[in-house]
Amino acid sequence: MLYSARAGVLAHAITRSEPFGPVGGLPGQIRVDRGKEFLCQAVTAAMGALAVPVTDLPAYTPHLKGTIEALNDAVEEMFLVSLPRYTGRQKLTGGHLADPDAPPLTYEAFVGLLLDWVAWWNTRHHPTALNGKAPVEAWQADATPLIDVSAGQLATFALEDDGRTYTIGTSGVRWRRRDYLAPWMNGRTGTKVSVRHLPHHDDTIEVFDTATGRHLGSAFLAAAASREQIRSVQAARTAAARRLKADLKAAEKLRRRRFEASTTAAPPRPLISPTSAQAEEELGAAAQSDRRALARPDLVPHGPAPDTWARPRPPRIPTPDEDRS
Repeated sequence: MLYSARAGVLAHAITRSEPFGPVGGLPGQIRVDRGKEFLCQAVTAAMGALAVPVTDLPAYTPHLKGTIEALNDAVEEMFLVSLPRYTGRQKLTGGHLADPDAPPLTYEAFVGLLLDWVAWWNTRHHPTALNGKAPVEAWQADATPLIDVSAGQLATFALEDDGRTYTIGTSGVRWRRRDYLAPWMNGRTGTKVSVRHLPHHDDTIEVFDTATGRHLGSAFLAAAASREQIRSVQAARTAAARRLKADLKAAEKLRRRRFEASTTAAPPRPLISPTSAQAEEELGAAAQSDRRALARPDLVPHGPAPDTWARPRPPRIPTPDEDRS
């Protein structure tokens, strides 16, 4: 059994429980294609703990992982080309798309179609190389013994660890300035633990007892932002990125200098020269921008005003006699 994987997804490739099975089990070897995400230390450490050799393939040898390359080509040539607005398909005369008015797929619809295609490939597709058997049938007919790995071992070896020690408090485990909670933490306040996590999936962490190395359980992000808040944050980040791109484009345009053509040996002469006032104005704006970036108005909190400072007098409320007069 051969896999191409990163340490973060090794658990999904090895486990045979739903929804990942029935294919899986501990591989006899892992071959990686020199990608940095595959040659990371986490892959070697995780597989070394499970006694699985990791082979680094030489560069520019796709034939050594032909099964993976063929599967990727099949996804593109059999599935992606059938989707609306696929950019890799052939175009009509003049570069026009065959279905320019086709509505784009939603993410949910795309995932559903992809899962249907994967199910067809595994259960109803009969390639010639498998002698008429579907991939799942060929897997089940193979007599190679399978070795399953427990969920605790997968959580221990197939996830990444920052090497730090944490303490379970009243708010759970504080990791990366965020709190993670779980019901099993009740009565464990003060326990020293370590944290393992799946890269780029920080909504859940796995917690281990540092004294025994035992897997205590999963913990989940507390006070997670709502979908509306996430959308607002993403919109603000997109707007900031657009402003930065526009500023960078304008600055690059201003930085570019053009010179007159020369017919004699003389110093270069710029085509456009700013006036002295324009130069001073631009330098002043740059200095003001630098000072604004260095300003930290919240660094030192404001104290109470001294007693000697004049304060506004409160408005005088007239007496009833003054009102009648």
